[in-house]
Amino acid sequence: MRFAVKSAVCLVIFLGAVAPRGCRRSRPARPRVTINQRSWQVELATTPQQHRRGLAGRSQISPEEGMLFVFPRAKPLRFWMKGCLVDLDIAFIGPDMRVVAVRTMRAGADRGNYVTYSSVHPAQYALEVRAGGLAAAGVRTGHSAQFSAEIPSAAKAAADP
Repeated sequence: MRFAVKSAVCLVIFLGAVAPRGCRRSRPARPRVTINQRSWQVELATTPQQHRRGLAGRSQISPEEGMLFVFPRAKPLRFWMKGCLVDLDIAFIGPDMRVVAVRTMRAGADRGNYVTYSSVHPAQYALEVRAGGLAAAGVRTGHSAQFSAEIPSAAKAAADP
């Protein structure tokens, strides 16, 4: 009996040591947003709680990354910088996947008075990236946005039942 238990333990240890590394779960690729031939990997914000939190509290944001806010339907959107530690650019994107407005939002600009940045026109998505990123990519009103396949399904998930 002891021999069987020892053999089983040794077998488990051996198999764990020689198991191919590819068997471990890899982190799925993050969704991408592309505008004017420039792409950003994005975190998705699809719930009201995620919308409120946004990129608040982060002391740095990589130039290759951002956050895409997904809303159930198009409407004029307003954002503020509550709790944000770094300046951000924001591109508001309509349901037709065209940029309807581009703004630069200043960290700390909302202390006590909640400065808002508006899309003015109806938008269903908002892309936040590090300040200067949209200008460096030449992103302007009217440019077309492309989303990786993961994002349209997120938009459906955000839609009201």
